[in-house]
Amino acid sequence: MASGRNPLAIDFGGSHAAPASDAGEAPLSVSDAVETVKNNVKSLPTLMVAGEVSGFRGPNARSGHCYFQVKDDTSSMDVIVWRNTYASMGTQLRDGLSVVLTGKFDVYVGTGKLSFIARSVELAGEGLLRQQVEALAKKLAAEGLMDERRKRPIPRFCTRVAVVTSLSGSVIDDVKRTLRRRNPLVELDVVGCAVQGPGAPQTIMRALQVAANARPEAILLVRGGGSFEDLMTFNDESLARAVADCPVPVITGIGHEPDTSICDMVSDRRCSTPTAAAESVAPAIDEVVSVVEARRQRMGIALGKMLSTEQLRTQGLQDRATHAMQGMLGKERSLLEAMARRRCLENPLGFVEERQTQLLQSEQRLHDAMPRVLDRERRMTNLYADRMRVAGESLVRPHQATMARMAASLDALSPLKVLARGYAIARDEQGHVVSNAADLAINGTVNVVLGKGSFDALVTDVHTEE
Repeated sequence: MASGRNPLAIDFGGSHAAPASDAGEAPLSVSDAVETVKNNVKSLPTLMVAGEVSGFRGPNARSGHCYFQVKDDTSSMDVIVWRNTYASMGTQLRDGLSVVLTGKFDVYVGTGKLSFIARSVELAGEGLLRQQVEALAKKLAAEGLMDERRKRPIPRFCTRVAVVTSLSGSVIDDVKRTLRRRNPLVELDVVGCAVQGPGAPQTIMRALQVAANARPEAILLVRGGGSFEDLMTFNDESLARAVADCPVPVITGIGHEPDTSICDMVSDRRCSTPTAAAESVAPAIDEVVSVVEARRQRMGIALGKMLSTEQLRTQGLQDRATHAMQGMLGKERSLLEAMARRRCLENPLGFVEERQTQLLQSEQRLHDAMPRVLDRERRMTNLYADRMRVAGESLVRPHQATMARMAASLDALSPLKVLARGYAIARDEQGHVVSNAADLAINGTVNVVLGKGSFDALVTDVHTEE
């Protein structure tokens, strides 16, 4: 500060600054004035300030510092959070958070701008709820419930949709009106539930189960806008897990565009509003017609290209087949011409005549050879016959006497000899030989065999004496 100048008197306790006297005093330079204010601001104690974050900018790409305002109903002030302070917070600042700042005011000499330098930042009120929601989001993300690969595909055109929402609000009417306007062919099942207040997550989970049992192609979980506290129902962990485990794809449309809940993060598709959720499952009829027409045209073009390609391929195959057939016919023609030049084809009877001549010659040689062969075979046969006769007689002679003795013995033992001496053999009606007269029955018949012939006799009497 230049010597001889009186500094500007500033009373931060609420009194007005004393104006500088016009007589005998030179005015301060801008630098001196800013420096004077900066020195007086530094004397202020450390303050704790509560307010709502607004106009958040940061972290800066180069410095990493954050700049924003905190405001209440009537006032706002600029705030700076240095990089290290922001990194140690463990959470991210954004517009709408309620925070408690601890720090001191300071003046930037370059612009004379008054800012509050926050040494610590704590969440308060809604900010605590947001911090809890962020912690739950990190937990579920670590488990993979928010992984895009886990989310199931949703048909582009759903024919049957279930809506889970409150039946007392205007949301269900908006959804019905949107579906009727865009595509009246979509069937709609409505399952009512509470969307805020104590016990709301449990009613939503029951409604999801009822909707899933109806086996629609998709479920719309929707509700209208509201405060952050009103939407806390959809940040419930049990409800989020029920949405992720639902057997039917779930589409959420909760609140308005900036609102994002845990259920939005784990659902299969997140839409900004209930109306957008309804539009996502029911393309407009004219859009469907346009898509079908475009696909018809693309299919026609593709089919034309396919037919052209197949025509070229068929022509190529035909050319190759013609060339191959001509080559094969040429080979067969050469083979036929070679066969036609053979002697058997030029003069078929010549081969027969040649074979006939050969047969006649063979016949003549056979006739000439047969008498000699037969004479030689006859001599050999007579020689062998004489040898066999002599050998046979020498082999049979030792057994002739034995055979004579055995024949005599057989003749002596033959029953016929006994019968020849006057004995007879009696047989009963069953053909059994009768050796005991007691075996015969009176008036029965017996067959009697004699030495020559036999006769039948009637038994008139039986004598059993020995």
